Amino acid sequence: MSARDPLRLAILISGRGSNMAAIARACTAGLINARVDLVLSERAGVAGLDTARGMGIATRTVAWPGAAERPQFERDLEAALAGTRPDFIVLAGFMRILSEQFVAARAGRVLNIHPSLLPQYRGLHTHRRVLEAGDRIHGASVHFVTAELDGGPVILQSRVAVRPDDAEDTLSGRVQATEHIIYPRVIGWLADGRLAWRDARPWLDGAPLVAPVVEDFP
Repeated sequence: MSARDPLRLAILISGRGSNMAAIARACTAGLINARVDLVLSERAGVAGLDTARGMGIATRTVAWPGAAERPQFERDLEAALAGTRPDFIVLAGFMRILSEQFVAARAGRVLNIHPSLLPQYRGLHTHRRVLEAGDRIHGASVHFVTAELDGGPVILQSRVAVRPDDAEDTLSGRVQATEHIIYPRVIGWLADGRLAWRDARPWLDGAPLVAPVVEDFP
């Protein structure tokens, strides 16, 4: 791929796909040198698929048959992805855990965004857990995907202050607004050659990324 070729993306979603839409809009506006070739969900009829089709993006559904049938699901997923040959797979609210084998075959080519300041609060219900713990800072993390759940190297984090009157929905809304900024930004770094996966770790601007870049938001 030359420096002038747009980065080809396949985005995996499970619901509304708000991060998917933010990435697709950034691509269409020319803010990042990338294009979304496919939006795929393991759930039929989710709003994000309608959003993608409305933006002129091809969509696919690969039904989740249950954890016992994960190998077949991943074979079907691979077949669906093969038609577009994406440079990167972007997980955007995708609620299924990919196997170690699937991820290892694509080391450094799968991204995820998680609504917490990793390594804190891996898994679900992060906003509720932050409020219950009385934390004063919360945020989101864009990271490379590895076999460890929410455990891959973090590239960029957003930080927001937890307000005294915050409820789960208000805190979630502010964090999600930052996700729509930092996720396209990381993809732009990849497209520009600033960010790369080398020697089993991320490199940014020609040097190993020893700690995530952090940006504070209101």
